[in-house]
Amino acid sequence: MTLRTGLVSGDRHLSNEQMDERVRGAAVGLSKLGVEPGATVALLLRNDFAFLEATLAAQRLGAYAVPINWHFKAEEVGYILEDSAAKVLVAHADLLADIAHAVPAEVTVLAVATPQDVLQAYRIAADKGAVPAGVEDWDAWILTHDPALAAAPRSSDSMIYTSGTTGRPKAVRRQPPTPEQAAKVVAMRTMVYGFEPGMRSAMSAPMYHSAPNSYSINAARQNGFLMLLPRFDPEVLLQTIEQEKLTHLFMVPTMFVRLTKLPAEVRARYDVSSMRFIIHAGAPCPPDVKEAMIDWFGPIIHEFYGGTESGPALYCTAEEWLAHRGTVGRVIDETTVQVITDDGRVAKTGETGEIFMRIHYYPDFTYHNQDEKRREIDRDGLITCGDVGYFDADGYLYICDRKRDMVIVGGVNIYPAEIEAALAAMPGVRDCAVFGIPDAEYGEALIALVQPLEAGTVTAEAVRAYLKTRIADYKVPRQIEFRAELPREDSGKIFKRVLREPYWRDAKRAV
Repeated sequence: MTLRTGLVSGDRHLSNEQMDERVRGAAVGLSKLGVEPGATVALLLRNDFAFLEATLAAQRLGAYAVPINWHFKAEEVGYILEDSAAKVLVAHADLLADIAHAVPAEVTVLAVATPQDVLQAYRIAADKGAVPAGVEDWDAWILTHDPALAAAPRSSDSMIYTSGTTGRPKAVRRQPPTPEQAAKVVAMRTMVYGFEPGMRSAMSAPMYHSAPNSYSINAARQNGFLMLLPRFDPEVLLQTIEQEKLTHLFMVPTMFVRLTKLPAEVRARYDVSSMRFIIHAGAPCPPDVKEAMIDWFGPIIHEFYGGTESGPALYCTAEEWLAHRGTVGRVIDETTVQVITDDGRVAKTGETGEIFMRIHYYPDFTYHNQDEKRREIDRDGLITCGDVGYFDADGYLYICDRKRDMVIVGGVNIYPAEIEAALAAMPGVRDCAVFGIPDAEYGEALIALVQPLEAGTVTAEAVRAYLKTRIADYKVPRQIEFRAELPREDSGKIFKRVLREPYWRDAKRAV
């Protein structure tokens, strides 16, 4: 069987040559709209060809693509358009109706007809997907520009807005790389992502997130095969691996959990032997889940650790992880990572503290229009993403939790991620979230919100009994509640802030 190459989304296909031609045409068109080096092009798009076309065209001009979380309300979208000073907004047609009034008058809008696979995945009425009257159609617009007129390509990165615990999202605006920096970044990403020419991949995580964004953009440059899936479905992914003979994937731990929760007969139905390299990041992975994935797919499950600001500063192979269960990796070349204690010391082996890091050839960044926020996370040239962890004697890093998620119960520091990892492995549990709630005596108490596979199959008593065999008694949540669903982003990350808010609303304090 001859395998197709290029980009696929639903029943649509673009060859790599067609994709390159459309990107060059879009770059010519964006240049005519005033997009120049350092300018910004905003994207309000789900996973679709246009996302990659607009991003690659902007980067070709030395401009910044600014992907916007399409779940945002009009006011939030409007804030990002104004804050980023976007010249152009490229948006799916069905999303425009609700946010059009928030688009600044100086922003040129290009509408993308919402494709059928996206309409079906999100149960959107077919008539909502058409480009509205009076708005420029992205596909038709590209064809009006001669790709042969495209200037020599420049280099830039996406400008990703990161959401904090409070306030507005902040944009990570990275300086343009020197040729030497650009070459080293390409080599680093090739190693971490496992890229190789002709690789065959798929992306189901939302590309407005930092790691899926970087992976997809660079995977599209490998002259192989890339399928864009509108959202993650575990069995659909297995079908895609078998049918398209995929070789490479980026995933997040929630995807692993959902894959391993599939019935054994479903998992056995699909041939995944074509897979050669899976990289995961974005959240702590329960060790039992990762072991199950390695048992299933083989020792091809690799991991990196870093944030939007830092880049992937640490990396570990499946073999390294099996020898150092629970690690997120060792420091990559030309990178400094330090664990800093609360009293400002560099931590000793096994001692916990906040993690600071810097890839020395990675172009520096600031938070767009918020330089003071950039200074807040800096320590002697190293930056923190707010995580807490420690190094073992072999130089492998382990993450305890987010610094802001740490719960202090009667003066004892407790890291919910450890409890969540243990609970996620319990039979009958689909997912969980552990956090602190106000307690008059101890300051905070632990609560676990548990999403069972089936209602009524898991009890609070069973949860406590299970956890007591795996973690210290003082770490077992005092309060256990059950939820049919837990609020989460498309990436699978749980909105813990949303879960915490009702419990702290009347407490007159935040911790």
